[in-house]
Amino acid sequence: MKHEPRKEKVEAVGALRAELERAMAAVLTDYRGMNVAAMTKLRRNMRQAGVEYKVVKNTLAKIALHDLGITGLDPFLEGPTAIATSAADPVAPAKVIADFIKEMRDVPLQVKAGLLSRKVVDAAAIRALADLPSRQELLAQVAGAIASPLTSFASVLSAPLRNLCYALEEIRKQKEQSAAAD
Repeated sequence: MKHEPRKEKVEAVGALRAELERAMAAVLTDYRGMNVAAMTKLRRNMRQAGVEYKVVKNTLAKIALHDLGITGLDPFLEGPTAIATSAADPVAPAKVIADFIKEMRDVPLQVKAGLLSRKVVDAAAIRALADLPSRQELLAQVAGAIASPLTSFASVLSAPLRNLCYALEEIRKQKEQSAAAD
């Protein structure tokens, strides 16, 4: 006799599926051996970066992923698993985790694998992703690249006017000198 899944489990799968569907990136971690203080610090860092970080049940995560047509993460859904997701910045989850691992060397946080635009990537790809500039840094670089030529262009446009002012000032000085000599 087959029984219906409990309402809480159905809701948990639905919430996780919605979170993964919105996410530009997701990182699966093994948090085994982390103490409460370290986990609290990690969650705070995640929140500050706009990243969701949730401990998940592997079976429910498998169901949510399969519902979305994502395969390939089943081997990584063993043991304690938490998923970091970001809907706004694909680099943020990987960067926060990498920074946390560097800062808290004695904390045994492990990257298992991840998703980037719903494609499965390994732990090495997540580490490479963490080395990329954040979305804000990239936007600042783009803005700087756009502003630099505009600033140069404005300077070039103002040069003839500036040179005209210098020439008029020199003419005025010459006229003053010639008037003083007379």
